[in-house]
Amino acid sequence: MKGFPGGMQQFVKQANQMQTKLKKLQDELDTREYEATSGGGAVTAKIKGDSQLLSLRVSDDVFKSGDKDMLQDLILTAVNEVIKKAKETSAAEMEKVTGALKMPGLF
Repeated sequence: MKGFPGGMQQFVKQANQMQTKLKKLQDELDTREYEATSGGGAVTAKIKGDSQLLSLRVSDDVFKSGDKDMLQDLILTAVNEVIKKAKETSAAEMEKVTGALKMPGLF
C-alpha cells in the first residue's frame, strides 16, 4: 500500500503494538498516587490516577478557626489541584508513547 513503508500489514502490526503499550501505560497510570495541598498545607488531597479519592487531610488549625467557607474553599482547591496534576501527568506520559500523534478515537 502506498504511503505505508512495509505495507498495510506492517502498519496494522505497529498500531496493535502501540495499542498494547497504551493499555499497559493506562493501567499503570491508574494505580499511581498523586497529592496536592492548599492553604500552605492546611488541606491535603490524595487520589489514584483513576481519580479515586484516597484521603483528605485537614489540619487542626483550620478546624479551630471555625471558618466553614474557608474550609470548603481549601478542600475544593486541593481536590481540583490533585485532579489537574494527575491528568497532566497522564497526558504527558501518553504523549511519550504516541509522540505528538493526535488521532480521535484511539485514546
